[in-house]
Amino acid sequence: MNVWYVVLIIAAYFIGSIPFGVIVGRSLFGIDPRKVGSGNIGAANALRAMGFWGAILTLAGDVFKGIVPTAIAVYVLHAPPLVVAAVGLATIIGHTWSIFLHFEGGKGVATGLGVLVVLSFWAALVWAIVFLTTALTTRFASLSSILATASAPIALLLLHAPWPYVVYAVISLALVLWRHQANIGRLISGVEPRIGQKTSQGAS
Repeated sequence: MNVWYVVLIIAAYFIGSIPFGVIVGRSLFGIDPRKVGSGNIGAANALRAMGFWGAILTLAGDVFKGIVPTAIAVYVLHAPPLVVAAVGLATIIGHTWSIFLHFEGGKGVATGLGVLVVLSFWAALVWAIVFLTTALTTRFASLSSILATASAPIALLLLHAPWPYVVYAVISLALVLWRHQANIGRLISGVEPRIGQKTSQGAS
């Protein structure tokens, strides 16, 4: 394998590890989102902890860090699809198990969207439509995230994307489902908090 591919995969992990939710919270709002609400570092908890602009900045940072290494793989290194998929997955792993947070982290949803934007704009558009439609009708961030992420491998298949992209999307979905186990339990029990709703520590 090209040494630059290996370097980028490693760099993608570190880029993915950048905890924008914590950076935004501490630097602009004097708040550590890990100590508020669900304790999650993603945009949903940022909305509760920091309000609209805190959530927007967190979301933008998490999406951007998914875009950057994947775009470098595609447009700078012209890497094959298997390497591009590995770079995208490394970014999500970094977000989920951040080296800067003692291998804790978020759920990888927004970062996964950033990766998907580079893999396929049309699949990312489907993702966004599914997420927004679900969020507007149910106001469950977790359900919106799960269904949107589930739409990605289907959209990539229908768009005849390279098979490593589809495999990446399936693995990404598996990670999102795993990270949302508690949310799925609360959805089934009817106690999952809705977007913007105050929540007890541990619910997200």
